[in-house]
Amino acid sequence: MSQPAADQHHHHDHHYAWWLIMCLCGVDYFSTLGYQPSIAFEGAGTLAPIATLILVLVTLFGALPVYRHVAGETPDGVGSIGMIERLFHGWWNKIVVLVLVGFAATDFVITKTLSAADAAAHLVSNSYYAAQVPAFMESEMVVTCSLLVLLGAMFLKGFSEVVGLALVLVVAYLGLTAIVVGAGLFHLITHPSLLHHWLSEISAGNYHLDHAPISGSGLWVVLGIACIVFPKLALGMSGFETGVLQIHLMEGTKDDPTNAAARIANTRKLLATAALIMSVFLIGSSLVTGTDTLIPADELRLEPVKGKAMDRALAYLAHGESPHPICPLFGRVFGTVYDISTILILWFAGASAMAGLLNMVPRYLPRYGMAPEWAAAYRPLVLAFTAINLLVTWAFKADVSAQGGAYATGVLVLMTSAAIATLVDISHKPLPAAGSGVFGRRAAQCYFFLVCLVFIYTTIANMIERPDGIIIASIFIGCVLALSLVSRFWRAEELRLKEFRFADDAARMLWTDICLDGTFQVLVPHRPGQRSLAEKEAEIRRKHRIPPGVPIVFLEVHYGDTSEFENAPIIGVRQEGDFFVITAHDCVSVSHTIAQLAMEMTKNGSPLDIVFGWSKGNRLNLALDFLLFGRGDVPNRVVDLLDDAIADPDKRPTVIVG
Repeated sequence: MSQPAADQHHHHDHHYAWWLIMCLCGVDYFSTLGYQPSIAFEGAGTLAPIATLILVLVTLFGALPVYRHVAGETPDGVGSIGMIERLFHGWWNKIVVLVLVGFAATDFVITKTLSAADAAAHLVSNSYYAAQVPAFMESEMVVTCSLLVLLGAMFLKGFSEVVGLALVLVVAYLGLTAIVVGAGLFHLITHPSLLHHWLSEISAGNYHLDHAPISGSGLWVVLGIACIVFPKLALGMSGFETGVLQIHLMEGTKDDPTNAAARIANTRKLLATAALIMSVFLIGSSLVTGTDTLIPADELRLEPVKGKAMDRALAYLAHGESPHPICPLFGRVFGTVYDISTILILWFAGASAMAGLLNMVPRYLPRYGMAPEWAAAYRPLVLAFTAINLLVTWAFKADVSAQGGAYATGVLVLMTSAAIATLVDISHKPLPAAGSGVFGRRAAQCYFFLVCLVFIYTTIANMIERPDGIIIASIFIGCVLALSLVSRFWRAEELRLKEFRFADDAARMLWTDICLDGTFQVLVPHRPGQRSLAEKEAEIRRKHRIPPGVPIVFLEVHYGDTSEFENAPIIGVRQEGDFFVITAHDCVSVSHTIAQLAMEMTKNGSPLDIVFGWSKGNRLNLALDFLLFGRGDVPNRVVDLLDDAIADPDKRPTVIVG
């Protein structure tokens, strides 16, 4: 699908160093520290550090190897969905991709709305802000919607500006967060009684969980509970899909920015660096916020009264609100500086998600005919997604916790599909020569099979625990499928010609001669195998009183993948006696192929007569057959296509049915 030059500028003219792309992806990944500690305590209680450790292990030994493989297989930036697309064919291919696009849309849209809602929670909780603004600006809903509108406006300004700002935000936020987490850890280490209190509480089975999945105490019970509840913490695994989707922006080498091998290597380095940095921060932040020590457990509860640390655990420490004197630097001023950095990176996390959406949607839906043509353009998409963000925020009442399930569901389904695609891809590659290569292949298959099982378990556990996530995702998927089918129906009678391809040079030359000659008057679509061409010619000449001197061209159309939208038939031409036979292979629609060829043959001569037999069958069945399989009532469809394409009736080929 072609894009306006201005829109292409945003997508294709820039190549960035890996650390710039890491910051763009990092605003999504690292910003989850703004709300991850609160959600971790809500899901795992004082077992949050142990559940977080399991999450980190799954990230480093599951998600990271999977997405390293995905990066290696998709240097064009199609990501895991592009890998899945290659595993299926026909309409199954389209349905699977549309469902995954629905989950990805859930992930990216909720990333924006949840991050903006948490930014609003930080802003509204700040005493300086509350003292300076009118009452209506203290509403989290108003602030969240304002941040989302600002994000959309910034994206309308341009993509390259976004990347530059991401670098500043990530460095500032991680630096300030390192001070907060580092000071908290130092206080815990220098006051061992706090850690002893935490360990004794766990030993006694007091986990601060409303409904512990396993009752009792002891090491195995603790590990069992942590393994069961860690999927609730899966928000901390976001960012990987965004990383591989931005690979096409990555600079290869200075001499050759488009070098694919260098791009892959740089993207893998990006993923590993981001995962290691985030792992340190996740474990550190869970120790200082989720142990009922520096932050009392009651301050991290939603009920009966929302605690002061809810949705802003690290900011709670930065403001010096902890009952413990952690650091003399902490207080209103430092806390406000930390709030500003947190608000900006949370708001800006939407930029990373928006970049993912703007890369993903034009790649699939318009190509399938399952979105209007404007969906391939940059600015209309930004406006459309901003409107969707506002609607989702209103539906969730700008509540951070309420959106956690949908976010985790979107993230985990994409990771699970990436793991499955990786396993299938490795299994389908040709086996290496006997020896260590075969053993390595078998080991890799076993390893990724186990990774798939872990992600499948994590996804299912999250869906069971937070069914609202799959409900929200189902709404997104339903909307994507419904809009896709409506668009496909609406656009079904577009001419849809991508190009003519040719079986060989001889076919190209004969086709060119036929088109330039302009003397061919009769085109007869022919189904091979039913009757010989000589019998068909005799019948056509008798029924339609065509004199022997008028040459007839026969056309045989052979289907390709009829679920595709754009038509690029492979043309072959041969001469049999006094007539020519044109064959068109790999066609998505019989009607479109006939109309496209007839228009091309008419360019240099008088209009053709296209002679058909009757199409028999129920009208509804014929319409569905045309929409889904490119067949149906071919003569009437050809008439409609030619009427739309050629305004002048005197220059339009004539369709004759008999």
